[in-house]
Amino acid sequence: MTTTTIARAWSVRRVDGLTIGFTDHDRALSFEGVTFRPDRGLTAKALVQATGLSVDNSEATGALSDDAITERDLMAGRWDDAQLRMWEVDWTDAARRRLVFRGTLGEVARANGAFRAELRGLSEQLNAPQGRVYHRRCSSRLGDATCKVDVTAPGLSVQRQVEGLDEGRILTFTNFPPFAANWFEQGRIEVLSGGAEGLHGMIKNDTAFPGGRRVIELWSAPGILPVTGDQVRLTAGCDKAAATCRLKFANFLNFRGFPHLPSEDWLMAPQVGVRNG
Repeated sequence: MTTTTIARAWSVRRVDGLTIGFTDHDRALSFEGVTFRPDRGLTAKALVQATGLSVDNSEATGALSDDAITERDLMAGRWDDAQLRMWEVDWTDAARRRLVFRGTLGEVARANGAFRAELRGLSEQLNAPQGRVYHRRCSSRLGDATCKVDVTAPGLSVQRQVEGLDEGRILTFTNFPPFAANWFEQGRIEVLSGGAEGLHGMIKNDTAFPGGRRVIELWSAPGILPVTGDQVRLTAGCDKAAATCRLKFANFLNFRGFPHLPSEDWLMAPQVGVRNG
C-alpha cells in the first residue's frame, strides 16, 4: 500500500493585513508565522499551470463561515485582490514544503451559502492596459491620485439616514440638503452602518423634488440591503467632461482628458489639399 505525507496549504492576506491559513490536512499546520487550519471550509482545485506567460487557471471554493470568510466581507469587497500563496507541504515536517502558486483572488461568485473565487497568477497584471488613452473625457476616477479632488470636502458628499427603500435600489430621503438636481448622478453610495455596512454602489439617477424630498436610484441593488435608519454617504458624481471638471469641481488644472481633440468625424472626413501657386 502506498502512502503519502504531502498536504496542501494556502494563506490569504487581505489588503488590510488580515491573514488566514487553510489546509486540506486533517490537523493544523504552522509555518511562516501562519497557522493553517483544516476547519475553515476552504478547498482549492488542482492547479493548471503552463509555461510562458499564460495565466494560471484555478479556483478556490468553500463554505461561508462566521469566523473566516463571511458573505458580508465578500460582498463589501474586503477580499478583492487579496494575496494568495499555496504550498505543497510534508505534514510530518513543515520545513519540507514547496511554493506552487502565488497570485491574487479574482472574481468571487456566491450561491447557497458557499463561494467560488478565481485565482489569478502573477502574470495577470500583464493583461492590464498600459499607457494613456487619448480621449476628450477624463481618464481619472474622481478623487484618485491624479484627479486630486477631495471628495470629503463640504458640498461634495453628504451623510444621511435611509428613510425609504423600493425594489432594493431606489432610496428616498426627506429634508434633504439643497444640492443641485442630478448632483449625485454617476456618483457613489457607501453604507456606513447596519448589516450592509461597507457595501457600496453607483448612482444611476438623482431626482430632486420640492420640499427637500430626494430620490436616489442605484444601477443595481446591493447584495445585502440596507434598512430604514442605516447611515449612508452619497458622493457627488462626475461625467468626466471638461466643463464638469471646471464648473462643478474647480479642478480643470488636473483634468486628464483632451477636450480639444478633433472628433472622429473630422478625422475621417476627406481633407482638401492646399495648392501652392
